[in-house]
Amino acid sequence: MPVTIVDVARKAGVSTATVSRVLHKSPKVDATTRARVRETLEELGYSPNIPARSLVTKRTRTVGLVITTIADPFFADIVRGVEDVAIENDYGVILCDSNADPEREMATIRLFQEKRVDGIIVASSRVGDLYLGLLEKTKVPVVLVNNEKTGAYVYSVGTDDVAGGEMATEYLIQLGHRRIGYIAGLADAKSTYDRLTGYRQALRKHGLPFDSSLLAPGNARPDGGLSGMNQLLTDCPSLTAVFCYNDLTAIGALKALRIAGKGVPDLVSVMGYDDLLFAAYSEPPLTTIEQRKYDLGAIAMRMLLDLQSGVESVSNNVLEPRLVIRESCSPAKS
Repeated sequence: MPVTIVDVARKAGVSTATVSRVLHKSPKVDATTRARVRETLEELGYSPNIPARSLVTKRTRTVGLVITTIADPFFADIVRGVEDVAIENDYGVILCDSNADPEREMATIRLFQEKRVDGIIVASSRVGDLYLGLLEKTKVPVVLVNNEKTGAYVYSVGTDDVAGGEMATEYLIQLGHRRIGYIAGLADAKSTYDRLTGYRQALRKHGLPFDSSLLAPGNARPDGGLSGMNQLLTDCPSLTAVFCYNDLTAIGALKALRIAGKGVPDLVSVMGYDDLLFAAYSEPPLTTIEQRKYDLGAIAMRMLLDLQSGVESVSNNVLEPRLVIRESCSPAKS
């Protein structure tokens, strides 16, 4: 038979109300009694009946978290931020990988609804628009990370990718580069478009023409960076710098340049985006744009907690990016 609150109360010599207060971290229990009850809980192996409790409170103290792909280290810090705040507040996290598949993402959201989670966090959603109608029916709050779609029960937190793209390109221009390539991410990703918009804004600000031959497709992975860089070297052999959609893309670009005998940064400067852990240890160490990845996750979880508590949350939190200068960029050779 499962251990009950009654069993714990009898063993500890206290009332069931006192055990309940300890379980809910009430300040109305003195330290000595609290310690005795906790020891008894551990001794008896008590585990709360979550389904029964959720029927009473209408909450499961569980949130669902969907990430685009578990293979991308960018999401590791987001998950860590979500989990740290969740654990601090006695919440559990169910983690799912959509593999960048819109249908799989929506199936996961429906699964979360069946599990009666208290809230949902989606990192880099591919189907933000579809949430609006779906969630108005179930009234489960959703926080999108790096997607600005908002509406009833849909909130967001993200990096200003337009500013980040402009910041990256501006730095390369300040170093004297004029032929600057851009290797894109996934074609349907809002961040791909926003970073390209920032790239174009920086060119326009300095009176530099936009040349579509300096753009190459990518896929946010090293193999996309490799093929994209090879295309740029073929189409625009005069380029002296490349802005990569993310650090994974930059790793592929670095390999392509190494194979082609193009020294970095002597002949071609390479700019990344995200500031993943390995960026400081690549060869050469990668100059990049930092996203506050941990904060994105932590803020998303705090937004859900506020919404659960009835506290009105800002519908769209925007975090500013930061330039991290290392050794993969240098002044253009005259």
